[in-house]
Amino acid sequence: MSLRAALLLCFVTLLAGCVSTGNVDPLSTGKGREDARQAYVQLGLGYLQQGQMERAKAPLKKALELDNSDADANAALGLVFQAEAEPELADQYYKKALSARPKDARILNNYGSFLYQQKRYKDAYERFQQAADDNLYAERARVFENLGMTSVMLGNRDQAVDEFTKALRLDAQQPRALLEMAELSYEDRHYVPARDYYDRFSQLSEQNARSLLLGTRLAKIYDDRNKAASYGLQLKRLYPGTPEYQQYLSEQ
Repeated sequence: MSLRAALLLCFVTLLAGCVSTGNVDPLSTGKGREDARQAYVQLGLGYLQQGQMERAKAPLKKALELDNSDADANAALGLVFQAEAEPELADQYYKKALSARPKDARILNNYGSFLYQQKRYKDAYERFQQAADDNLYAERARVFENLGMTSVMLGNRDQAVDEFTKALRLDAQQPRALLEMAELSYEDRHYVPARDYYDRFSQLSEQNARSLLLGTRLAKIYDDRNKAASYGLQLKRLYPGTPEYQQYLSEQ
């Protein structure tokens, strides 16, 4: 359904409420206000998912006019202002969302990701830990992946390995966790698991500058000159101005 159709459906639903209740304004009843709030939130999320940040604000604002403490609307606005590079506003709305639902794993994970983006790694790690406490959260594997990434930034490599391992135990098809484990294993000179993680990553994801550099290094370890040359050519063609390509050149 298009967003325009969704909006039309919202109004049709509200009008139907008027008819069924004898022309009583649906927003004058608790159920009517709740239905309208949910409809506004869903409309705002629809715009958000399509990358239409400005258009997402209006229905989310309407939702907050109906319930200023609504966790979903506040969390969605946190995402909007994060995307718009307004960190103070994003932080404000994430905190309001968590005030309403302090144990919501989805909001905690999103807020942790925002804090990570802001390089507030200790704060991010705390939020990810809280999200991981929800054993039934559907994206718990992603939370452990985020914990691992944050541990790397905090310099806790052993902890990061444990967290990436946990993430892959929950969901073996996570490219980012696989690449991180390949990198960490290579750095520890554990080349067999490094190649295994790398091969699994390559089956799930397109290559990037970092993965191609690691690919050249692993190919050299296993004396696979053709593969090393192929990865090197891809680095040159796709990422010629990157630090990874300059590092590759320095290692030749």
